[in-house]
Amino acid sequence: MISSKRLKSVFLSTSLIFGFTLDVALADFVGIPAVNRQSPTSLNVSWENSNPVNLYGTDAPSGTIANARLLATETNSHSMTVDDDGVKRQYFILVDARTNQTLRTAERLVPLETGSNFRDIGGYEGFGGRHIKWGLIYRSGGTPLLSDSDLAEVSQLGLKSMVDLRSDDERVMAPTRILGVNYNAYGYSFRQINVRKTSQSTGNGSDSYRNFPTLLAPQLRIIFAELLGEEAPLAYNCTAGQDRTGFVTAMVLSALGVSHDKIVQDYHLSTRYRIPANEMPRIDLAKYPDNPTAQMFARYQNMPNANSPQPLVDAQGQAFLEGAFNEIATNWGSVDNYLHREIGLDAAKLARLRQMYLE
Repeated sequence: MISSKRLKSVFLSTSLIFGFTLDVALADFVGIPAVNRQSPTSLNVSWENSNPVNLYGTDAPSGTIANARLLATETNSHSMTVDDDGVKRQYFILVDARTNQTLRTAERLVPLETGSNFRDIGGYEGFGGRHIKWGLIYRSGGTPLLSDSDLAEVSQLGLKSMVDLRSDDERVMAPTRILGVNYNAYGYSFRQINVRKTSQSTGNGSDSYRNFPTLLAPQLRIIFAELLGEEAPLAYNCTAGQDRTGFVTAMVLSALGVSHDKIVQDYHLSTRYRIPANEMPRIDLAKYPDNPTAQMFARYQNMPNANSPQPLVDAQGQAFLEGAFNEIATNWGSVDNYLHREIGLDAAKLARLRQMYLE
């Protein structure tokens, strides 16, 4: 007799071969297998699993074992370095050789010469033990300085839609170089980010975040409408790709059932992946004599630590992002209520979203 665990794992492996999906928990791998760039021409794939693993490579985010190339058979090495010719983005399928349990993974950061914090949010475990599909949802910092080589790299992602979370001022000063996609933005002034203060204000970054659930609700409605309308792959960005983008990502991951702890972990990756000098051109104040937003960015660019991303925590070590979660808890009771009442993501839409973006 085949155990229920064995039966589930066999079905899951079959789903990767034939293209259908099942709501099956993936238990034998510990965490998400990691892909880290060793050099411009090599990637290292690493994983935790007590059993031997079969490793496959493919250039399609939804590629199957049937059309993937076999890279290693029943290896116990827990890591492998793979050549990367840079022609197409690489994705990997790892199969537990004993249980047939299967995971996909990819390099989280999209390697760009003059980009910042452009990354795939795939792979995280969500509702029902399923994982977010790779290659469909990207978060990023500003893209006004992308090189031609970067644009070629981005074109490989096959983006259908882009939602710019930046203010009117920022979009004028630093227009994106990504063209040829369905571009969306919602107008507001940069000054609106800090317009709301509460009696709990402490002067740190979490104050701004308390305004995000209201300020960024229109953009979230656009993003979820695009995702539900099959306008993915989709990318969204602000300037740093950490604050407004961090909040929006928290809501997308929450909708897909990712745990709060994993959401905060993803949020903090911005400190590692940001390159501030690539997010905004040097500001010439002569061009913006009466623009307070330009003056603010110019002051920031001249600070000694401007090119060193700072940890996104307050003096007590709490993530700034918690300011937004606290605001949601106070005014809507829960993230689910916020997504339903403020964003319009009802139970049917939520179920469809999970069906579309989890595997």
